[in-house]
Amino acid sequence: MTRVLVVEDEPPLVRALEINLKARDYDVETAPDGAHALRLAATRPPDVVLLDLGLPDMDGIDVIKELRRWSRASILVVSARRTSDEKVAALDAGADDYITKPFSMDELLARLRAAARRIDTAKPSGETTMIVTEDFTLDLAAKKARRGGRDIRLTPTEWHLAEILVRNSGRLVGQRQLLEKVWGPSHSTQTNYLRVYMAQLRRKLESDPAQPKHFFTSPGMGYRFDP
Repeated sequence: MTRVLVVEDEPPLVRALEINLKARDYDVETAPDGAHALRLAATRPPDVVLLDLGLPDMDGIDVIKELRRWSRASILVVSARRTSDEKVAALDAGADDYITKPFSMDELLARLRAAARRIDTAKPSGETTMIVTEDFTLDLAAKKARRGGRDIRLTPTEWHLAEILVRNSGRLVGQRQLLEKVWGPSHSTQTNYLRVYMAQLRRKLESDPAQPKHFFTSPGMGYRFDP
């Protein structure tokens, strides 16, 4: 059962989300502020976090940054903040998706299903797929990344994006294809998502993110991985 942590301080919205999610067999917990949310996430790690940015005790961006220090949960921002800069700031901090208020429950549930799919729930198959470069290694089966002798934590969305690219090694993968596979058809034009997440992958894995040797951009077209 997918565990969802709802971080929201509007009681009517919390109640509506609880009713709709529990009716679809999600395991739901709620937190009215950032501090409570972080405590819950640490004691009962969620699979997906639905997070409002306008919390009473701290900004939701700070919650994202703190979660990303140790959690691999998918983070879906649900916020009244609508500007492109604010959306990019949340994605850059580590959010996986962003939906603005007011929203339809059907759309939120579709986004939630997409977020849940990005969580690795598959049992190990016994076959390990290792990607080895001079800078880093990726174990796709175990979902482990290492660089310079250290483990590197990738979020579920970062893993999903990286896995598509490395499984198509040497081939250009189009922007639309990546967006639809990672975020779903409703995000097929959100190229800013790709810019943010490719920058994060390079920052975490490339020895020189400004001059990548493995994750390449073809402007206006797509991205390519070379080992």
